Amino acid sequence: MPIAANYNPKEIEEKWYKYWLENRYFHSEVNEKEPYTIVIPPPNVTGVLHMGHMLNNTIQDVLIRRARLQGYNACWVPGTDHASIATEAKVVAKLKEEGIDKKSLSREEFMEHAWDWTRNYGGVILNQLQKLGASCDWDRTKFTLDEQLSASVIKSFIDLYKKGHIYRGYRMVNWDPEAKTTLSDEEVIYEEKQGHLYHVAYPIVGSDDHLIIATTRPETIFGDTAICVHPDDERYQHLHGKKVIVPVVNREIPIIADEYVDLEFGTGCLKITPAHDENDYALGQKHNLEMIDIFDLDGSLNKQGLHYQGQDRFEVRKQFRKELEEKGFLVKIEDHIHKVGTSERTKAVIEPRLSDQWFLKMKEIAQPAIKAVLETEEIKLFPEKFKNTYAHWMNNIRDWNISRQLWWGHRIPAYYFGDKKNDFVVAETKEEALKLAQEKSGQIDLKLEDLRQDEDVLDTWFSSWLWPMSVFDGICQPDNKEFNYYYPTNDLVTGPDILFFWVARMIIAGYEYTGKKPFNNVYLTGLVRDKQRRKMSKSLGNSPDALQLIEDYSADGVRVGLLLSSAAGNDLMFDESLCQQGKGFGNKIWNAFRLIDGWEVDAQLEQPEYAQKAIHWYKNQFQVSLAQIEDHFSKYRISDALMTTYKLIWDEFCSWLLEMVKPGYQMPIDQQTKQDVLHLLEENLKILHPFMPFLTEEIWQSMATRSKDEALIVAKWPEQKTFDESLIADFEMVREVVSGIRNIRKDKNISFKETIDLSLINSEQLSDTYDSIIKKLGNIKELSYVKQQLDNALSFRVKSNEYFIPMQGAIDVDAEIAKLQDELKYNEGFLKAVQKKLSNERFVNNAPEKVVAMEKQKQVDAMAKIETLKQSLESLKK
Repeated sequence: MPIAANYNPKEIEEKWYKYWLENRYFHSEVNEKEPYTIVIPPPNVTGVLHMGHMLNNTIQDVLIRRARLQGYNACWVPGTDHASIATEAKVVAKLKEEGIDKKSLSREEFMEHAWDWTRNYGGVILNQLQKLGASCDWDRTKFTLDEQLSASVIKSFIDLYKKGHIYRGYRMVNWDPEAKTTLSDEEVIYEEKQGHLYHVAYPIVGSDDHLIIATTRPETIFGDTAICVHPDDERYQHLHGKKVIVPVVNREIPIIADEYVDLEFGTGCLKITPAHDENDYALGQKHNLEMIDIFDLDGSLNKQGLHYQGQDRFEVRKQFRKELEEKGFLVKIEDHIHKVGTSERTKAVIEPRLSDQWFLKMKEIAQPAIKAVLETEEIKLFPEKFKNTYAHWMNNIRDWNISRQLWWGHRIPAYYFGDKKNDFVVAETKEEALKLAQEKSGQIDLKLEDLRQDEDVLDTWFSSWLWPMSVFDGICQPDNKEFNYYYPTNDLVTGPDILFFWVARMIIAGYEYTGKKPFNNVYLTGLVRDKQRRKMSKSLGNSPDALQLIEDYSADGVRVGLLLSSAAGNDLMFDESLCQQGKGFGNKIWNAFRLIDGWEVDAQLEQPEYAQKAIHWYKNQFQVSLAQIEDHFSKYRISDALMTTYKLIWDEFCSWLLEMVKPGYQMPIDQQTKQDVLHLLEENLKILHPFMPFLTEEIWQSMATRSKDEALIVAKWPEQKTFDESLIADFEMVREVVSGIRNIRKDKNISFKETIDLSLINSEQLSDTYDSIIKKLGNIKELSYVKQQLDNALSFRVKSNEYFIPMQGAIDVDAEIAKLQDELKYNEGFLKAVQKKLSNERFVNNAPEKVVAMEKQKQVDAMAKIETLKQSLESLKK
């Protein structure tokens, strides 16, 4: 069957992905082979494919396909995360569009809507990954709310609670007013923003004087319960123990002294709002101050805000400023840049507030994870620079707030049976909780309906930190054969932005539950940015549609485009032209295959010497590149591995080998050469397959002479062998000679179709065993070696070898002389300028050593060029 003239990616991609699935090449079962395991960083169940996903999953697919070719039992586990905050927000928005308020629904009714949403929209991203060519074991697809994974989360919570690591406490937390839930410290992003410093006068009780307080948040004045000054501040020592009146509120509050106050900042007086600032809370505890909560859950002011009740905090800031000014309390306003905490999920400004929450003690259980990365290096980070970031986070780790005020997620398995603070038990089921509650309270008559389960759910990360274990049921069934076989996993590919959120926590959990690392290596990709170095986002409109890119440039083209400039840990400056380059590379390989496939074989022909030499060279060159590729993979330089493969196939195979061995126009080829070239093409396809799976499978399956029956996806990775370094060096010289011949033909207007004779003064001592290749590629009839310049010949240099082409009648001697004279004049002028620079002592003494050396080399090169031109002119004039 003839090979199609044009490569049709869309048709090919659908065909081969379906073929791979039908033959279950992605599926893995426990067997006698060594496993190679990757677990996908689970994207949000409601997410869609974006450029970050494309990059991350392309890298994972490259690693898993290579492992499969290397003979490992490759297992890539896909799945999605329930994403509590993001998903609940989408469901609430959908309900609002339908005129339904979440508050009007019971928890069970809301969960039905949430599951409907998940069934309708969830998993779309996994289907999109298939378009990219992701060879995940789809039979193993997991969801963090699956029954098995949910059981793992609950079991983990109970285990940690029993060990004393989990506790419930009334503490200052980060409150997201938009999502109406707490966040962990790590989910708060601090950004420098332009704000204002409001200087407000607080009247001193029993005096006509006042204190000036500087604040960035005047709306919190409603929650003030003290004014604090430094005990050594002489300006205010006479006021210790006195009181001030809170402006507008008219509440009397004490003036306290504490060394916490910065003498240099603002006025040296600090307003204390214990319910809405972590540091103020600590001072409030220390000085036994009143706690006044002024905010509702949505960030609006409650009744403590007086006539501002029900209004948004930022609107109150504007209105209250005017009131303070009108009533004479506002002294002045200054511009002020300060750090503002925002929600990593909703981007809302975080509001610190006091709340009863569940916390996980981290310091003790984090120690093995610190040791594994920073001391023993049992787990390696690529690139290594992220060890510093990891060390900073882990050495300053704080207790993890793991409860969230949401309904979508893993409900906390705590059951309350009384009104006291500790009237609760923790259990897997309500029935088990009842028994524990009866024992704890001594109330045998307690019934199931007397128990109230905690309304909160667990932080999403509390499920995903178990991911490498829970996907193999390693928490509930730690001795099962799959967990013992696939765990620890091999490589984790993710972004540095979740190095602490997810990576560090998985390491902590791995050692806590198994005593083993969850993975060997962590490859941290960079962020995908546009050409202006801006992070890609929907709001900026600079993020291309991922599926449209595949439509326009093919999946293979997009994969190559992404990887060509994606060094580990460094941001990728994405440019669609890279995808076009990838598509062009695919067309180049396709056309090379068509060329080879179109060669007609004459069984009677012997293999020419030039073909033998060329094939022997390429086999060695292939091994050179293979060694480089293996080295790049070992260091997780995936982009470099692709570039080495790219250059090998485009330059060495297509541009040189095929030119060396191809038969003359409309001439047949010998059987051995075609067979050898097809075998070398097979080897190329194997190392290219991880990067361009569709194109390579199509060519592999189309090779009629291929002896193997299996698909390329499960073929055998090329074996590393020793290579002849001297042969590689010799061929570099051969290629320089050929390039030189081609250049002089072009320069002297000698047709490439015209056969010429060539003589050589061989100063480099290149073996004449390569003459057959030089003659073929240079279209040379006779190649001879001489000891001196030939009369009536054109000369040119390649390194220290000089070549002479005997004059042909077709050459215009006068025109050639005029051309050489112009070239000689230019080079003599150039040499004069360089020598003038080198004769300048100031330049020689003050310029960098490298610059002076460069000028000296220019002088040597120019003198050699002038000598050659003079000799050429002399030979032409004879």
